[in-house]
Amino acid sequence: MQKINRCKWAKKNSSLLKYHDKEWGTPVFNDQKIFEALSLEIFQAGLSWEIILNKRNEFRHAFDNFNYNLVSKYDESKLISLYINKKIIRNKLKIRSIRNNAISFIEIRKEFKSFNKYIWSFTENQVIVNNYKNYKEIPVTSNLAIKISYDLKKRGFKFIGNIIVYSFIQAIGIINDHTTDCFRYKDLS
Repeated sequence: MQKINRCKWAKKNSSLLKYHDKEWGTPVFNDQKIFEALSLEIFQAGLSWEIILNKRNEFRHAFDNFNYNLVSKYDESKLISLYINKKIIRNKLKIRSIRNNAISFIEIRKEFKSFNKYIWSFTENQVIVNNYKNYKEIPVTSNLAIKISYDLKKRGFKFIGNIIVYSFIQAIGIINDHTTDCFRYKDLS
């Protein structure tokens, strides 16, 4: 049996392995999936990705499957119910930012016809393929992430720094940061 090479971080546990093999770095063009990815990256800030993956189904349930139209209309009572929901991350600033960002997300959709067109326009619809041999070479941010973060903030997004944006654009495949020895690097390049 031939050994399958993967990015080193994916080998820590089965949830990371599955996420790595099936999702991370795969180009995403569906607005609802993009909104979910952005929201989960916000919740992940300061925590391990494993925690988020283990709670992802609970997040989906709590946030109406990340339907940005529904999330944008959350009232105070809905927000309070999220604050006390022990099945998700109960950070008030992060929860409020998700509702706020849904509103801004919709505004971008009005202007660009989809958030997908907006976010991919930063790279002219091209995947940026980095050629890192070792996961320690992979940066936590980039000039592109800084540019996108700045623009999102200008458009009203909250809890959206350049490190979160870099993780987000990795997750939705705008940037391919799989290491060069990883089978996914070869599949996506």
